[in-house]
Amino acid sequence: MAAAAVSSASGLLAMLTEEQAELKLHALVNLNSLVHLFWPEISTSVPTIESLYEDEEFDQRQLAALVVSKVFYYLGEFNDSLSYALGAGPLFDVSEDTDYAHTLLAKALDEYAAVRSRPVKPSDEDAKIDPRLEAIVERMLDKCISDGKYQQAMGMAVECRRLDKLEEAITNCDNINSALSYCINLSHQFVNHREYRCEVLRCLVKIYQQLPHPDYLSICQCLMFLHDPETVANILKKLLFGSKEDALLAFQIAFDLVENENQAFLLSVRNLLAPTPSVNPEAPTDAPDVAGGDVQMVDESSNEPNGSAEVDPAEVLQAERLSKIRGILSGETPIKLTLQFLYSHNRSDLLILKTIKQSVEMRNSVCHSATICANAIMHAGTTVDTFLRENLDWLSRATNWAKFSATAGLGVIHKGHLQQGRSLMAPYLPQSGGVGAGSPYSEGGALYALGLIHANHGEGIKQFLRESLRNTTAEVIQHGACLGLGLAALGTADEQIYDDIKNVLYGDSAVAGEAAGIGMGLLMAGTGSEKANEMLSYAHDTQHEKIIRGLSLGTALTVYGREEDADTLIEQMTRDQDPILRYGGMYALGLAYRGTANNKAIHQLLHFAVSDVSDDVRRTAVLALGFVLYSEPEQTPRIVSLLSESYNPHVRYGAAMAVGISCAGTGLSEAISLLEPLTSDVVDFVRQGALIAMAMVMIQTNEACDSRVGAFRRQLEKIILDKHEDAMSKMGAILASGILDAGGRNVTIRLLSKNKHDRLTAVIGLAVFSQFWYWYPLIYFLSLTFSPTAFVGLNYDLKVPKFDFMSHAKPSLFDYPKASTPQATTAAVRQPTAILSTFAKAKARAAKKEAEKEKAASGGGSAEKVASPSEGAAKTAEKPEKDKEKESDVMQVDNPAEKKPEPEPTFQILMNPARVVPSQEKYIKFLEGCRYVPVKLAPSGFVLLRDLQPSEPEVFTLTDAPAAVSSNPSATVPTSQSQQASSAMAVEEEPQPPQPFEYSP
Repeated sequence: MAAAAVSSASGLLAMLTEEQAELKLHALVNLNSLVHLFWPEISTSVPTIESLYEDEEFDQRQLAALVVSKVFYYLGEFNDSLSYALGAGPLFDVSEDTDYAHTLLAKALDEYAAVRSRPVKPSDEDAKIDPRLEAIVERMLDKCISDGKYQQAMGMAVECRRLDKLEEAITNCDNINSALSYCINLSHQFVNHREYRCEVLRCLVKIYQQLPHPDYLSICQCLMFLHDPETVANILKKLLFGSKEDALLAFQIAFDLVENENQAFLLSVRNLLAPTPSVNPEAPTDAPDVAGGDVQMVDESSNEPNGSAEVDPAEVLQAERLSKIRGILSGETPIKLTLQFLYSHNRSDLLILKTIKQSVEMRNSVCHSATICANAIMHAGTTVDTFLRENLDWLSRATNWAKFSATAGLGVIHKGHLQQGRSLMAPYLPQSGGVGAGSPYSEGGALYALGLIHANHGEGIKQFLRESLRNTTAEVIQHGACLGLGLAALGTADEQIYDDIKNVLYGDSAVAGEAAGIGMGLLMAGTGSEKANEMLSYAHDTQHEKIIRGLSLGTALTVYGREEDADTLIEQMTRDQDPILRYGGMYALGLAYRGTANNKAIHQLLHFAVSDVSDDVRRTAVLALGFVLYSEPEQTPRIVSLLSESYNPHVRYGAAMAVGISCAGTGLSEAISLLEPLTSDVVDFVRQGALIAMAMVMIQTNEACDSRVGAFRRQLEKIILDKHEDAMSKMGAILASGILDAGGRNVTIRLLSKNKHDRLTAVIGLAVFSQFWYWYPLIYFLSLTFSPTAFVGLNYDLKVPKFDFMSHAKPSLFDYPKASTPQATTAAVRQPTAILSTFAKAKARAAKKEAEKEKAASGGGSAEKVASPSEGAAKTAEKPEKDKEKESDVMQVDNPAEKKPEPEPTFQILMNPARVVPSQEKYIKFLEGCRYVPVKLAPSGFVLLRDLQPSEPEVFTLTDAPAAVSSNPSATVPTSQSQQASSAMAVEEEPQPPQPFEYSP
């Protein structure tokens, strides 16, 4: 009560000047409890209290420091406040639940983390940490751990770089696996420094490996990021040589690693898993039966390799498993299964393409090429080239580079056809000796197509592409070969291929040199190679703008994902006087910090977006924001919203593409809202960018999820059919139509794998695709970003068993878009609807009464007569059959109220394999009592299954791959038609007449 009556601190302050230590102590204790009330008054006596703290003979120095600290806190001097709080020692209570304690603890954490993150030098005094600050941070961490606030402790330990405390927090958790998963997400989302992130992941791997039942799936993901193929190979060997369940887990790990698309790492692991030579050295190891895993390295019936001594069955089993996992890691198994899925589930709408073709004027080469590109994207990976074969005459109008693009489009359609890619493209490829009978444009396009077919999996085609490059002097063929080699050997840093492409570059041909620059970048992607300086040096020497542009983009690709390691190169490029190299610097900045949402990178890009004198640089700076932010797509519309309203059309275009890149495949409402006004911008190329970006955002979203999808499809159709629309906008609309229905409506654009790792191929593909502003053939790089929206369950033999599972949501939410209908047919159906619904109701009532009357009459009773003006017309028994059908049509079309629609079910039963779009994944559940159980809970992708009834016979799906050239005309071009297409596209001759056919509306 006495304390409550105090109205001033003057009396207590007066005691501080007394001689007796007891009076000073009394004053300090009371001032400490009243400082929140009287801090303005106490602040006048701060020097006196400070002198008590500095007096080494005074016993209560720490209490004096605490009072001064609190006064400085209320004065807003947080640095001084923290300094005195450190002097207060244990009197500064880290568990105190006050604003003062919370603020100073946050300040202490920031100070400690800042000092810990500086590079340490022995002579650097600033890098030494105040032991009092360290003591406070340790007390905080210990308090969190003892209170069971493990996630908070882990977050602070990661921020403060105290891996010892991180390990302590994780090992004290009840659920260690969950804690480790949380830390992995933490390291990817909040650790900006690449080297430190690697340290965190090494610490987590060490903890994982000490567990009695390690989570090998997560360990291998961490090891892939750390680029440690040896440890991954050892883990896989250990699992492969264990039980059947362990082998299933090894296969699942391999599929998960393949999804991250790091070709160099996967090949390293595969090569370390070489089969045991003692089993059967003659057996082929590089070409297992990827669909079924039926490769037998030994004849099991005799148990004797090559008719010699008996072989241990365990060795046979190991060899089979090694063969299967090598097939997965090489990409053959997942690619073949993906091909089968996309082929069997293809739902592309040829009528859309037919409409586009009819509306495009033949003399407009831009729209003609865009239609060919849209067809390739729409059928990417499906192997269905029906549209091309049915329009050979139309296709043959393509000349020069349009012919190059048309041929290359076959590579997108047959993407992943590793076994038959070369035979499919044979009619267009340069003949032996490098001199073909066809057009160099077709031959160059065919080499580019081979690169697209084998993108990121080019082991089998690299040598052929190298020979084709060496054996030609035609710059168009060199152009295609350089792009093809870069795609096939993506990120492998193969020195021999690099030298081959460099020789083309030094030829100083503008056309071939541009592709050589991009090809070198693709080859060295993500390596941070010193070769980047060599490329920059040549960019300064050459006079060709095309070569400079190719090299600037190629240089940017080399620093993909290097983060702070790339800062020197980025600085060099962004300060260059040549705007083309500054333009490359924007790509370097975006790709080096891809998916990190790094504040420093965002600030730099925004600075260039508003200050550079070159429109190209400004446009690309905004566009590159999309690459930095794709891990947090909801942030992008907010960050670029003001830029999307810029007076400069290049900046508006960049803003549209940035949203398209970072929000691709999300269907994000804010992204659609930002892009909508840009689709009707006054500048043609801004409209083009907005239409393409909108399609990228809306891919795999239907009208039931967002009604604006339907409106957007109608808008595209209107633009395409409008004869007065600008060519640039029309091109954007045509490409957008292809993107919306990409891959037979079974793929989406995904830049992150399901394990939240960057998909290297996808990010790089999108970066090169955005270069189509200068060079249309690069549009095809978009196909590298496509990821199948499929659930594919696999058994131990890597076959696809038939079983059902559930999507616990309304089917309409995730259904395919409705197929379009021909306009003439639509008009014919609508004509009868002119009949008034009241008339139809009257006829229906009359018909019903008549039926009742006849029923009553047949039963011997009498029925009441109902007077009706349409009674005579309602006697259906007397009508001809056609009239009855017409009447029922009218009743169904015009009077839906008569028949109530059935309510839509709240779930859907799907059969393996099934299309599962990203937004549907959270609704996927396995049915109770199902024969198959997943090795890991994954709602999509390739999922290995445990068979609970192994003795029962299995039924399989996806048993037929898209057929070879000679056996399936619906999937590929038959030989005779291939030759026709070749003559139409490769040589300047009259096209052959079409094959006989039957017309069907």
